[in-house]
Amino acid sequence: MNLDLDLQLACEFDNLPSAAQFQLWAEKALVDYKAEAEMTIRIASAEESQALNRDYRGKDKPTNVLSFPFEAPPGIELPLIGDLIICPEVVLAESVEQEKTFHDHFAHMVVHGCLHLLGFDHINEEDALEMESIEKQVLADLGISDPYRDEIE
Repeated sequence: MNLDLDLQLACEFDNLPSAAQFQLWAEKALVDYKAEAEMTIRIASAEESQALNRDYRGKDKPTNVLSFPFEAPPGIELPLIGDLIICPEVVLAESVEQEKTFHDHFAHMVVHGCLHLLGFDHINEEDALEMESIEKQVLADLGISDPYRDEIE
């Protein structure tokens, strides 16, 4: 898979994953669906995440990952799939709360966000189970345990 990844570090945060890790995680999520893709991952402050979450989703709080899929005009073929906005402050808090490593949870957010960019969602139970199954497999391929292991079936 050929992925052109624009990694934007829009805030200071300790122990962020490397550019190579972001590249690997996104490629693993996309490889079965795209031969070529372009995307942006923006590492954003809690303030930026909250503003975007409020403006685009009506939820006035920072969130772990926001996905903004790109939709080309009809008849235009572009490899651009969209943008992910990830808030490391929220990812860290969730990783502590869920007893996961920071980088493993970050990998999950990248994979989860990439699947949203491809059109997957978790609005209904059937779609959620499909998306979670793909996430589990991609993360297992990366050596990361099931991110949903603690949820009650």
